[in-house]
Amino acid sequence: MRGGVLNLLRILMRGKCFKMTGVSRDAPIGIQCLQKLSGWLCPRMQINRLRWYQAAVLLLTYFTYMTYHLTRKPISVVKSVLHQNCSGLVPPPGTDTTDDQWCNWPPFNTNDANTLLGALDSAFLFSYAGAMFISGMVAERVDLRYFLSLGMLVSAIFCYLFGLGKTLSIHSISFYLLVQAGAGIAQTTGWPGTVATVGKWFGNSKKGLIFGIWNSHTSLGNILGTVMAAEFVEADWALSFIYPALGMGFVGMLVWLFLPSEPRHVGLVISPRPESRQSRRSEDEEEPSQVIVGDQAASLRPNRHSANAPPPQTDEADESTALLRRPSREGGESAVSLSRALSIPGVLEFSLSLFFAKLVSYTFLYWLPLYINTSTSLTPKQSGELSTAFDVGGVVGAVLAGLLADCAGCPALVCAAFYTFCAPVLLAYQRWGAVSYGLNVALLVLGGVLVNGPYALITTAVSADLGTHSSLAGDSKALATVTAIIDGTGSIGAAIGPMLAGVVSSSGSWSHVFYMLISCDLLALCLLLRIVKSEVVKLRQERRLASPRIIRIE
Repeated sequence: MRGGVLNLLRILMRGKCFKMTGVSRDAPIGIQCLQKLSGWLCPRMQINRLRWYQAAVLLLTYFTYMTYHLTRKPISVVKSVLHQNCSGLVPPPGTDTTDDQWCNWPPFNTNDANTLLGALDSAFLFSYAGAMFISGMVAERVDLRYFLSLGMLVSAIFCYLFGLGKTLSIHSISFYLLVQAGAGIAQTTGWPGTVATVGKWFGNSKKGLIFGIWNSHTSLGNILGTVMAAEFVEADWALSFIYPALGMGFVGMLVWLFLPSEPRHVGLVISPRPESRQSRRSEDEEEPSQVIVGDQAASLRPNRHSANAPPPQTDEADESTALLRRPSREGGESAVSLSRALSIPGVLEFSLSLFFAKLVSYTFLYWLPLYINTSTSLTPKQSGELSTAFDVGGVVGAVLAGLLADCAGCPALVCAAFYTFCAPVLLAYQRWGAVSYGLNVALLVLGGVLVNGPYALITTAVSADLGTHSSLAGDSKALATVTAIIDGTGSIGAAIGPMLAGVVSSSGSWSHVFYMLISCDLLALCLLLRIVKSEVVKLRQERRLASPRIIRIE
């Protein structure tokens, strides 16, 4: 018995960054049932609860946001049957063959159907962008488990309603616009809720890699949504919306039952990690120098007991302490205001850069299947399946960008490199993408890597880092607000891009759409140049600190 207790203590103390306090009443009902069941069946089972909860949170939030994109993707696949070229189809008996729009679904049976389809995208994305700023502030003030599960339920209902329009033969454009606008508002619960939840459960180490892998849920949701919608698009496109809606509702129920939105809800308190020795050295010590006198070398480093050494930094309060920072209260931080979140260094630059990055990404998200269908001889189902190659590249790009950001410690520099290579790849796809199927797939995968890499990095690791910036003086309640500001600004670009693509493709040609996307990619690069410059300067300073200066005295 004594040995079992000692082993349990060793396991609990193995991770020195947390302590156990028992499960509170705020734990989700599903977790409470699992704990009672495990206590009854396996009373002596010993596990590292923190690691298990972190894995569960990562998995649940992964599938949560995957279903958000699962319900966004069907509209891009269904566009190819809402309005198509009827001349190559065989009309059913009793059809008026003089009507060249007989195969199209009203109200999209007009020559300006692309403009109407773009209006559907705009209704969703503009409402999403506008509500995102409010949604982030609401997420700071409510339980994220209820916030996410309710948002998923409402999103599933609106997705189901769009498919119901086919079943009930609704041909009013106002109905579809209202459904898309309502879905956009409901979907704003997903991003700030999931990022804030993951950010509260994981520390700062390797956050880029963790978020890079985790952010593949976006591309996986796009892939599954495309495959599911393509399966039914030619037979009954209503099912292309109904089945994703049912899947989202099921995952929403799991979130309500099992997602612990904060460690304290399950009796865990994660203590902040101690400051690293290297960071203390860089702050408290001057740059080391080496003086060579003849053949003798000596290191010149300020001694903490010398007269020239700066006074030691202490945590004792003085007359200015109360004016500069507030004492932290465990679990009682107040949510930050929008203006304070905007004043965090880097928030504006990354937000505006994401504006153009999401403009490019969402134009591909909503128009790529239709572009493939019009530029090649593939059927709507084959076009939708081919478009998933772009999302496969997005998975690789998210992981690669996060890994490079962790290794270099310079997220803006990584984003700038992706932007630089993205422009020629987009031009190459526009010129030679339709030459062969294999080349189309290769360019789509490479384009997905370069388009979604910086987009994923900014919306995850960068947002989490800025939401816990040192200028907040330890206030962790800015995470969802900063995430909502960055993603909300990007969502405005995401709303404008598909709308412009619909107008430009109707009045001009698809080549003009690609020129627009390349220009936006270069603008996203330019907006990060100031931060890139500061990161390069920081890298040079760190390299100079690593190799001490040599002063030779003859």
